[in-house]
Amino acid sequence: MSAGDRFEPVIGLEVHAELLTASKIFCGCSASFGAPPNQHTCPVCLGMPGVLPVLNRRVVEFAIRAGLAIRCAIAPRSRWARKNYFYPDLAKGYQISQYELPICVGGHLDIVVDGVAKRVRLTRIHMEEDTGKNIHDAHGSESLVDFNRCGVPLLEIVSEPDLASPAEAGAYLRTLRTLVRYLEICDGNMEEGSFRCDANVSVRARGTTALGVKVEVKNMNSFRAVEKAIAYEIARHARVLEEGGTIVQETRLWDADREETRPMRSKESAHDYRYFPDPDLPPLVVSEALVAEVRRAMPELPDARRTRFVAALKLPEYDAEVLTSRRDLADYFEAVVAAHPNAKAVSNWVMGDVLRLLKERKLDDALTITDWPVAAAHLGELIALIDEGAISGKIAKTVFEEMGTSGGTPRAIVAARGLTQVSDEGPIVAAIDQVLAAHPDKVAEFRAGKDKLLGFFVGQVMKATAGKANPPLVNRLLTEKLRGE
Repeated sequence: MSAGDRFEPVIGLEVHAELLTASKIFCGCSASFGAPPNQHTCPVCLGMPGVLPVLNRRVVEFAIRAGLAIRCAIAPRSRWARKNYFYPDLAKGYQISQYELPICVGGHLDIVVDGVAKRVRLTRIHMEEDTGKNIHDAHGSESLVDFNRCGVPLLEIVSEPDLASPAEAGAYLRTLRTLVRYLEICDGNMEEGSFRCDANVSVRARGTTALGVKVEVKNMNSFRAVEKAIAYEIARHARVLEEGGTIVQETRLWDADREETRPMRSKESAHDYRYFPDPDLPPLVVSEALVAEVRRAMPELPDARRTRFVAALKLPEYDAEVLTSRRDLADYFEAVVAAHPNAKAVSNWVMGDVLRLLKERKLDDALTITDWPVAAAHLGELIALIDEGAISGKIAKTVFEEMGTSGGTPRAIVAARGLTQVSDEGPIVAAIDQVLAAHPDKVAEFRAGKDKLLGFFVGQVMKATAGKANPPLVNRLLTEKLRGE
C-alpha cells in the first residue's frame, strides 16, 4: 500500500481579505494601495504613546455583509483583543484583532469539484488590522519597513478543516474570492496581497478521526501556488511518517521557484500571543437594525443568480457559471438581454468576443468594469441584426470589431459600409452559377457522392458576394443547383 493510500489529508484555510474602505480601521489615513513608503501613516496607526483608536463603521458593515453572505450568525456583542507579538513590521508591538468573541460565527460555503458539490463549514469571521511590510535589501545587510499597510482593515475568514485535497482548497478560495468581489468589499487581488491565504495542512491514517500535527504554509500569491504548496506538504508529511519520523508543528514558506516549502519558524499557539481585551476599545454592539440595513443593501449572490440564469433564461450550467463569475459581467449580460432577449446568443457573444476584448485591453483584472468596450445596448442591437437576417454572423464579427474601436452603433456601421446581408435570390443565383462554372471538376465529384464539397462551394459563393449573401439561402440554392432540382 502506498503512502497516498495509507494517509488522508486534512486542510483548513485562513483567508485574509483587505477591505475596500477609503480609510483605515482605527484612523483617518488612506487605505489605498501603491503609495510611496510611509506616506499613509499617522500617530494612531504607528502606535504612538497617548493616541486612541476610533472604529471605522464601514468596516463593521462590510464584516456583516460577508457574514450574511456566508450564512454566519452575526454576534450582537463582540470584543476587540490585543494579539501580542514583536516583529519589525508591527509598530505597536501588538495587533488589534478579535479572539474570544468574533463578529461572525459559523456559516458555510458550498463548492463544486469535478461536478461534485461539497459544503465547507466556517469557524468564524473576525475583523483586525493589517501589519506593515518588511523590505529586505538583497544586496546589503539592512531591512526597511513600510508602515503604509498598518491599520488597513482585514477580515480573517477561517474554515473548519473540512477540505480534503488541493483541488478542494482551490475551489474554496475561488468561490470565496468571487463572493467578496460580488459584495464589493475586497478586490481579491492575490498578487498585491489584498486576498491572501494561510493553509493549515496535516495528514492522518486513512479511516481514523484524530487530527495529525498541522503545519501552516504561507507566502502563496495565486490559486495555483496554494494548490501546489498543499500538494507538496501532503506528500512531505506522508513521506516523513512512512520513514518513521514525526511532523513538527511549524510555519513554512512556499518557495515558488523551487516548488517546495521550507521552514520559517515554530508555529505559535493562541496562548503564545497573550490575547487580552483591548482597553482602548469598548465591546462592539451590533444592533438588529444595523444587520437589517446591511441585509437590504445586499446584492443577488452568485449561487442565486446562477440558478436564475439556468431556470429563467434556459442557459446551460457552464454558461451560467462563467457569466456569474463576476458581478459586473453578470450585470452586463443582463443589460444585453434586456436590449435583445436571445439569452443564448447573448451568452455566446459575451463569453467569446466580449471577454476576448476585455483581455486584450487588460480590463479583465479590474474589480468593476464601468466603461465596457462595447455598450450593452449596442451588442443587443448587433445580435438583433443577425436574428433579423440583416447581416450574417461573419459580418457581425467585423461590425463588432469596429464597434469596439469607434463606439458606433451596429446599424450605422452596417449602413455606412454597405454590409447589409443579401437575401435576394437573383444575385445569389448569379454568384452560384459563376462558382459552379469555374469548378466543373468539383461539381462532378459532388454529384458522384462527395457531399463534403458543399462546404467548399458555400465558401466560394460567400467570397464572391464579399460575405454578404444569406448563408442559409446560399446552402439551399447551392444544393438545388448541384442536384439539378
